[in-house]
Amino acid sequence: MTSSPAARPSLTVLHWHVHGSWSTAFVQGPHRYLLPTLPERGPWGGGRPAAWTWPDAAVEISPAGIAEAADEIDVVVLQRPEEIDLVERWTGRRPGIDVPAVFVEHNTPRGDAPATRHPLAERDDIPVVHVTHFNALMWDCGRAPVRVVEHGVLDPGHRYTGELDRAAVVVNEPVRRHRVTGTDLLAGFADTIGLDVYGIGTERLPEAVDHPAVAIGGDLPQARMHAELALRRLYLHPIRWTSLGLALIEAMMLGMPVVGLATAEAAVSVPDDAGVVATDPAVLHDAIRTYRADPDLARAHGARGREIALGRWSVGRFCDDWDDVLAQVIGSSTSTTTPGSTHAAAGPVAVPL
Repeated sequence: MTSSPAARPSLTVLHWHVHGSWSTAFVQGPHRYLLPTLPERGPWGGGRPAAWTWPDAAVEISPAGIAEAADEIDVVVLQRPEEIDLVERWTGRRPGIDVPAVFVEHNTPRGDAPATRHPLAERDDIPVVHVTHFNALMWDCGRAPVRVVEHGVLDPGHRYTGELDRAAVVVNEPVRRHRVTGTDLLAGFADTIGLDVYGIGTERLPEAVDHPAVAIGGDLPQARMHAELALRRLYLHPIRWTSLGLALIEAMMLGMPVVGLATAEAAVSVPDDAGVVATDPAVLHDAIRTYRADPDLARAHGARGREIALGRWSVGRFCDDWDDVLAQVIGSSTSTTTPGSTHAAAGPVAVPL
C-alpha cells in the first residue's frame, strides 16, 4: 500500500527529455527531475527544451554531475532501452537492480503488432508503463510487470471559436511516415474541407499531397499553434497508428469537435457527443459536412469534448498516478535491502504492479 500523495516524500528522478509534451506534464510533479545534458544536446543529452517553460525543479545535469549525484537518485524513468546502459555507465548503478527503475513505452508496436516482443520483456525488475490501454494490449511484455498511466496535458483553456471554415490537422513527419500518419488520406479530406496542417516536417508535405485546399501551417510554438487550431471549425485526426496524439487531446481541451480514424486508443477517446470517429472515411466526410453546416453543433460537441478531456487527461490525475507508480517501484526495491540501506539489493526484484 502506498501513502497518500500529501504524505509522499519528494524524490530525485533521473529522466531524459525525449517526448516534449509527455515530459512537460511529468515535471509538474512534486519531485526533483535530473535531465541529462550534453554540450551538443542531441538525443542523449537534450536537457530542458529551450522553447518551453518548465518548473525550476527540472534541472539540467552533465554526465559528470550525474556521477557525483548517483547516490541521490531515487528512481530512474527510462524511455529507450539504450538508457539502461547509459545509466550504468554514468552512475555505476544498474537500473532495476541497484537503483529502482521504470520504463515508459510511448509507442505502439511496429511490424507484426500483436506478436511484437517488448525490449524489456525478459526482465521482471523494471516495470513497463504504457501511455494507453491499447498499447498495453498490443505489446507482448513477457515477464515485465505492466501498468498504464494515461497522458496528462496542461489545459490550454477553452479558446475555440471555429470561425474559419477549415479543419486543423497536426502530424509530425507526414512524408516519411506517410500511411502511418494518414498522409495518403489528406487529399480526399481536402475535397470536403480545406486543411491547415501543422507539425514537424510539414514543409515537405507538398511532396506527398498536391491539393490546392491543403495549406502548410508549419511547426509552431505550442501556444501559437493552440491559438491557430482554435480558429478552425474542427480538428481532423487522420492517423492510422499512434498511441494517442497529444494534439488530439489538446484540441479537445481547446473546445474543438474531433473527426478522426477510429484506430488505436482514439477509438475509445472521442464519445459521440464530442465528435465522430470511424473506420469508414465516408462517415468522416459526412461528419465534416455536418460540422460545416452547423457551427452550433460543432461548438456544443467541442464543449463536451473539453469536459471529457479535462476529466480524463488532467495533469493532476497524471501526476498522482505517477506518484503511485514511483512509490510502488521504490517500495518494492527498498523492501529487499538490508536494514539502513537506501538502495536495492544486487539482484532481480519483481515489482508487483
